[in-house]
Amino acid sequence: MDTVIANTQEKMEKTVAALERDYKAVRLGRATPAVLDRVTVDYYGVPTPIQQMAAVSVPEARMLQIQPWDASTLKDIEKAIQVADIGINPQNDGRIIRLVFPPLTEERRKEVVKEVKKSAEDSKVAIRNSRRDALEKLKTMKKNSEITEDDVQGGEKKIQNLTDKFCKEIDDLAYIKEKEILEI
Repeated sequence: MDTVIANTQEKMEKTVAALERDYKAVRLGRATPAVLDRVTVDYYGVPTPIQQMAAVSVPEARMLQIQPWDASTLKDIEKAIQVADIGINPQNDGRIIRLVFPPLTEERRKEVVKEVKKSAEDSKVAIRNSRRDALEKLKTMKKNSEITEDDVQGGEKKIQNLTDKFCKEIDDLAYIKEKEILEI
């Protein structure tokens, strides 16, 4: 039973960590290299993250600068950024790619807040799915006489407490991110 609870907690922690990574990549009107985390370039047939192919720097508050170590990959990096649809057009000067982040409009802020809320809700659904799976495992263990009814009830209580804890953590993350977006 303890392994079921430990596995469930691990799944829930991974869900929260994934949400945090997603929130770091949310474009807020100021430059952050995390925006490029999910952008991969086809480099000799292998999808490669930009950070492994180029130096990514933030020379100004609203600009990212990407300087590839291999100049022949410049066009590939530019194309990958356009295909990734991060909402910014790359500017290529033949040596460096610049990404200029436009200031967020009120309309765009509201769209981003909706995305943040949707991501939070999706994460809470994943947490609830982990709870459901764990409860099914406990019932199966009870059915196979591996644990008692009291163990099942104790396990259900622990799993529910984990669910509540991680859902609250997700709500807190979403609230902080929304506040950050609206205050920029």
